[in-house]
Amino acid sequence: MDNNNQPLHEEASAQSFVFRAVGLFTGDMGLCRRWVKRQAVVIQLLDWIFRAVAQVMFVNNPLSGLLITAGLLLQSPWWALNGLLGTLVSTISAILLGQNREAVSAGLCGYNGTLVGMLMAVFSAKGSWYWWLLLPNIFMSMLCPVVSSALSSVANKWDLPIFTFPFNILMYLHIAATGASHPYFPELDIQPSNHLHSLNDSMENLSISQLFLSVPVGVGQVYGCDSPWTGGLILLALLLCSPVICFHAMLGSAAGMLSGLALAAPHKDIYSGLWGYNSALSCIAVGGVFYVITWQTHLLALICALFCAYMTSAFSKLMSMLALPACTWPFCLSTLIFLLISSEIPAICRLPLSVVSYPEENRRYQRQLKASEKALHRQQSSSQEEAGLKENQGPNVQLVGDRGCGESD
Repeated sequence: MDNNNQPLHEEASAQSFVFRAVGLFTGDMGLCRRWVKRQAVVIQLLDWIFRAVAQVMFVNNPLSGLLITAGLLLQSPWWALNGLLGTLVSTISAILLGQNREAVSAGLCGYNGTLVGMLMAVFSAKGSWYWWLLLPNIFMSMLCPVVSSALSSVANKWDLPIFTFPFNILMYLHIAATGASHPYFPELDIQPSNHLHSLNDSMENLSISQLFLSVPVGVGQVYGCDSPWTGGLILLALLLCSPVICFHAMLGSAAGMLSGLALAAPHKDIYSGLWGYNSALSCIAVGGVFYVITWQTHLLALICALFCAYMTSAFSKLMSMLALPACTWPFCLSTLIFLLISSEIPAICRLPLSVVSYPEENRRYQRQLKASEKALHRQQSSSQEEAGLKENQGPNVQLVGDRGCGESD
């Protein structure tokens, strides 16, 4: 009997070992974070930088950040260099300002610097390897924790995240201060789109293959990249941390692409992912990161992605009048609206910022919370029942005592 059970026991042990080994590299890699705390400062800094690179997509995983960095290098080594420099400067500035060390180690003080550094290189008209661009990059990235801290002091009153608002503010500040005609730091000339040209373009035959590719390209455009290979590596990095985040990134990008078709947007804008990146971020944020993932919040995430696509179109047209890009303003504003909604449906549960993690962990947290609430409720019910029994027994004892005294008299 024991000999028959031994192979089953060994197989179960092997499976549990595989699951534990996979768990070391998935999720937020908590064991790695605890191990890094005991290492040299250089190793800690590398861990924080790669986590910050991934935090742009709401992922707290250094291996995911490493994969995303590989995708950025595949797109443009110059852009990747500026993004990593912005992450490094922003992280060090947060440490020098005395920001919360847990937030720094989770990459929350560096991801805005990643976007600032990347997009400054993307919108620069000087092209690659213009080394003078590193000067404004360092200065703007250094301001990221300052702006983030100021916004957090306000947003924390409503327990809301600051998203990429610091990146948007600093990016607009740099582009508006320089412009297309600046002698040292010229920007790409952003012109309002021609409506007649857009109509003519929308009448052209669609390329189904390019439409499919626009989904990963839209995910890559979060970092300003238009290569489908970069988008594919980013999706792989998201899948490594959380399949739910990866799925909602693709869903949001596809929703943005379909919205672009519905609004007769120029095909080149749809193919280049400009309609997908804001919707991808919104869909991820609502679909399991700040809300516990249920079918109701999944539907809410899809609606938010569609709403964000419309806001992207409106914001792009408005800001192009000022020669400014849309950046991630549509994502920030639309997601903030959906986080502020009130609902009496128990399944639509927004998590406190202090416990927000990746969707699978958020789900486990909610289940544990419900289990502890049920246990507490049972404990209270049993204590109330015991108290009720004691109250019912009290008068009976008194009556017996009274009757005994009467009898003795």
